[in-house]
Amino acid sequence: MANIKSQMKRIKTNEKAHERNKAVRSTVKNAIRRVHEAVSAGDATAAQDAAKVANRELDRAVSKGVIHKNQAANRKSAVSKAAASL
Repeated sequence: MANIKSQMKRIKTNEKAHERNKAVRSTVKNAIRRVHEAVSAGDATAAQDAAKVANRELDRAVSKGVIHKNQAANRKSAVSKAAASL
């Protein structure tokens, strides 16, 4: 553990940010998983709805700085392609 006051504060701040980022990443993964489940089940309308939600979650993750915008674009493209395959 650090002895410097500013470093102790930095550690606490980093822990909070880590928990927040982990939660955002988890919601993104769950949204993408729901798209793939709907695609594998063959449900086109559910896949489209899930893709819309996943795109929104990816945009939210980018705005919070959790993932890079290009990574979000690649994932959105893959999700849209999977949903459109039905």
